[in-house]
Amino acid sequence: MANKLDNTYGADSIKVLEGLEAVRKLPGMYIGSTGSSGMNHLVFEIVDNAVDEYLAGFCSKIEVTVEDDDSVIVTDNGRGIPVDMHEKGVSAERVILTTLHAGGKFDDKTYKTSGGLHGVGSSVVNALAEYFEIKILRNGKIYYDAYERGVPTVELEDGLLPVIGKARGTGTTITFKPDPDVFGDAKYNLDRLKDRLHETAYLNQGLTLVFRSHKKGAVETVTYHEPDGLRAYINDLNKGKPALTPIINFKGTSDNIECEVAFQFVDTFEEQVYGFCNNIFNSEGGTHIAGFKSRYTQTINTYAKDLGILKDPNKFTGTDTRCGMTAVVVLKHPNPMFEGQTKTKLGSMDAQKAVQAVVGEQLELYFDRNLETLKTCISCAEKSAKIRKAEEKAKQNLITKKKFSFDSNGKLANCESRDAKKCEIFIVEGDSAGGSAKTARDRKYQAIMPIRGKILNVEKASIDKVLANEEIKTMVMAFGCGFSEGYGNDFDISKLRYDKIVIMADADVDGEHISTLLLTFFYRFMPELITEGHVYIAMPPLYKAVPQGRGQEEYIYNDDALAKYRKTHKNFTLQRYKGLGEMDASQLWETTLDPERRMMKRVTIDDAMMADRVTTLLMSSDVEPRREFIHNHANEAMLDI
Repeated sequence: MANKLDNTYGADSIKVLEGLEAVRKLPGMYIGSTGSSGMNHLVFEIVDNAVDEYLAGFCSKIEVTVEDDDSVIVTDNGRGIPVDMHEKGVSAERVILTTLHAGGKFDDKTYKTSGGLHGVGSSVVNALAEYFEIKILRNGKIYYDAYERGVPTVELEDGLLPVIGKARGTGTTITFKPDPDVFGDAKYNLDRLKDRLHETAYLNQGLTLVFRSHKKGAVETVTYHEPDGLRAYINDLNKGKPALTPIINFKGTSDNIECEVAFQFVDTFEEQVYGFCNNIFNSEGGTHIAGFKSRYTQTINTYAKDLGILKDPNKFTGTDTRCGMTAVVVLKHPNPMFEGQTKTKLGSMDAQKAVQAVVGEQLELYFDRNLETLKTCISCAEKSAKIRKAEEKAKQNLITKKKFSFDSNGKLANCESRDAKKCEIFIVEGDSAGGSAKTARDRKYQAIMPIRGKILNVEKASIDKVLANEEIKTMVMAFGCGFSEGYGNDFDISKLRYDKIVIMADADVDGEHISTLLLTFFYRFMPELITEGHVYIAMPPLYKAVPQGRGQEEYIYNDDALAKYRKTHKNFTLQRYKGLGEMDASQLWETTLDPERRMMKRVTIDDAMMADRVTTLLMSSDVEPRREFIHNHANEAMLDI
């Protein structure tokens, strides 16, 4: 029965969050999360403001330093935040950092285009920082201000900032430390920070960005400067993939909206189209991506008919025309409309029209002068159309031939419940572990699907081979939601039969390889399973310690935990589990299956582009880059338990 609430609901029940209090009360509304991605987001907010200075023509260098205590220093050589008296009776800097929706982004005089259009970025960082310090170089002077959790700690002099020295040049230096009361034990994702800075350098050819890290006593310095812009970006995204066309790069302006596009076809079955507006990566795409896709498809179909390759009423689908394409679409918009403060999706309808106009005009100019490249682009569409038809046939065979019940086919031991929110499926390596798991499970809610050996590496296989693979077919039929867009357009996450899909492999090299192959399959063909939080990796123990005499037996999950156990326990016997098959049903239940005691880690993707690059690097045929990556990052591998 629900708890009864106080029935006195009047004017005093209405709370108004003043100043930056709303940010601290609901941080996720402003930065997306209070985990690692939220920590990174604080840095990006400050960096984006500095990039806006570059776009306005007043900044050429931005430096970002991450200190060992998680404080961050961001320095730019822009104009410096205004310090003169605001109409509110205090320095403009104090207004900007303590008031939501305050800044120089609300007219077209200070910034022509800007990523920080909502005017909340710096003030949000200030609100969520344990401390926040700012030095402003302007008017030949150095001005200073400081805050703790958004509250000023520096006394103003007649409403103006104190001057602490003389300055050469102009600029702003901000030092802040995320508040542990908000972020807990979260840590920066330094690789993503560096990736984002590199990304910014690609998008801004004249800008230099310097990253420094002083974490764990080590000093790392990386400088990013990309004079070749988007062409260099496409080269980086396609590293390790055989190119079919040169990089096609063009830009133009329509209705005061600047658009630049770069794309290239490579010998893969994937489509990667990334969108940016005012230097902000729009991970969910938006109207600019829709405009590019629709006009590109229309252009290819028109040329294919003009050349006699297509006959009416036949057409290539959009997916056909972009098979093997890697593209970056960059917009500079004077007044974009984003969906949410984190700006993951562009919603401006004028952006779609502007992109369509620029792409249509520039593609026609390019293809008229580069007929062989045009033919290659059309041949990619032809290849995709053939694969699509083969895929449709294979899917039809899959549907018509698999009429038997999965509950009795010897592979899937299904659960009794049909409530997807309560159900979970364990993908288990090997018949032995599968047998123990079937015995140990809770039959009401837990399904077990054993797989034999290593599944197909989908990174190296064509779609028809993927669809013909028995293990993959079994998983697709069991999950019930089909394939994702780009491989059939019939994926429907609402039809997923299990809330949790758990990979349960041995804690050895072979088990890790099997987990990697499964995750590659999910990422390439069913990415929504990961992005919506349905994929987990089970964490079975490596050891079982049994003290001699009195004492309770204990499961130990890694070597670090074993080292700690040895310090506090002298006489004990140790059992090493080489595989899940060595556990009996009761042990498997209490360590790996029991929701009350088990440990699992949820698989997440912080950044789609980084995930794609690492997946390609680790699972493709190019051996040398993979060897170099493993050598450089082996010591960084962590288990999130």
